[in-house]
Amino acid sequence: MTEQNFEQMRKAMVASQLRTTGVNDPRVIAAMAAVPRERFVPAERRALAYADTLVPLAGGRALNPPMALGRLLTEAQLRGHERALVIGAATGYSAALLARLAGSVVALEEDKALLAFARDALDGTNVELVAGPLADGWKAGAPYDFILFDGAVEQVPQAIVDQATEGGRIALAAIDRGVSRLSVGRVAAGAFGATAFSDAAAAVLPGFSKPRTFSF
Repeated sequence: MTEQNFEQMRKAMVASQLRTTGVNDPRVIAAMAAVPRERFVPAERRALAYADTLVPLAGGRALNPPMALGRLLTEAQLRGHERALVIGAATGYSAALLARLAGSVVALEEDKALLAFARDALDGTNVELVAGPLADGWKAGAPYDFILFDGAVEQVPQAIVDQATEGGRIALAAIDRGVSRLSVGRVAAGAFGATAFSDAAAAVLPGFSKPRTFSF
């Protein structure tokens, strides 16, 4: 597939998947129109780079649909000065977008194969790519004004809430009774609460399941 094909697909993504679904922040639109998403997709799946679907990656992970990420970034209302943390960086696409939307970006990933891919894909950006368990966050770079879970989780660990600034925003797809709901909230007095605004498909991030309780 030629570079021109990808450029046309990127324009179509913006027109049909983003502008029609509430992704209306001009800065988010500009970033998603500029970043070559195909660069963050394995070669054998690049035909799916701009499809409105989950794109399978290594280790059972997936790249989230453009609309889901675009909605989260829009609702986050970034202004360009924030220190941001991406949890579950995968191949680095969300971090590359945030590099255009925030002041500085730390991208956390635990899967070695995805880390290697992201390191190449993010070459030339100002993203700090770090390795470690997703559920621990990245305390060394805290505090963060914005934390993005690039995927769906059942719970946000307190250890990660504690890495946000007072009033800092956290965006995620919250799993509620099997449905992933796009949500954004703020941290206040060490607690975090989020408001869901849309249901959307999102890749489940490992390590964020709620403990299962026994029942007869």
